[in-house]
Amino acid sequence: MVVTASNRAAAGVYPDRGGPLIAEGLAALGFAVDGPRVVPDGDPVEAALREAVRTGYDVVLTTGGTGISPTDRTPEATRRVVDYEVPGIPEAIRAAGRAKVATAALSRGLAGVAGRTLIVNLPGSTGGVRDGLAVLADLLPHAVDQLRGGDHAQAPASGHTSGHAADASGHAAPVDRAAAHTTGSEGGPPGAPPNEDVPGKDVPPSPSGSPR
Repeated sequence: MVVTASNRAAAGVYPDRGGPLIAEGLAALGFAVDGPRVVPDGDPVEAALREAVRTGYDVVLTTGGTGISPTDRTPEATRRVVDYEVPGIPEAIRAAGRAKVATAALSRGLAGVAGRTLIVNLPGSTGGVRDGLAVLADLLPHAVDQLRGGDHAQAPASGHTSGHAADASGHAAPVDRAAAHTTGSEGGPPGAPPNEDVPGKDVPPSPSGSPR
């Protein structure tokens, strides 16, 4: 499932750009995708995450609300929902972004597990979303397998695991449901809308297919 956290996108001031990118990326990975669901920053993000966990999605990706402005509260909302954090994921996403844009270090996004649902916060900029999807492409299939009780064998570099069914195009399709939530849009140039591209930050879309 995909969730976009943005006060202005939720109010219709400008269109959500990050959420659709995440949905496309998840679909490319073979996940069945719901969303993007656009909600205001803060408590609505927590409510959307809790609903996604109750529904039983395998993965929920959020975009936006991970910066240091007063309204960027997606990390706090996520921390209240997860049972435990997986710090290596956001660390890898920030490292990928810093290689292109220094301000990627300001992202406070986190990742964690609630029940059997993996929740990952991505930045609000389209560049940050692409960077995050590039990192997640090699991690999500293996993470879903583990949360479903699979073994801990290292996943292939391609991100596909032997336990995934292949779709018509031959891509590995995770068996669960991935939920990507997009939240907020920090990380853009001064004065730009939250979902604006950040120069140098391009990441391949993250797939969504049979796993959710």
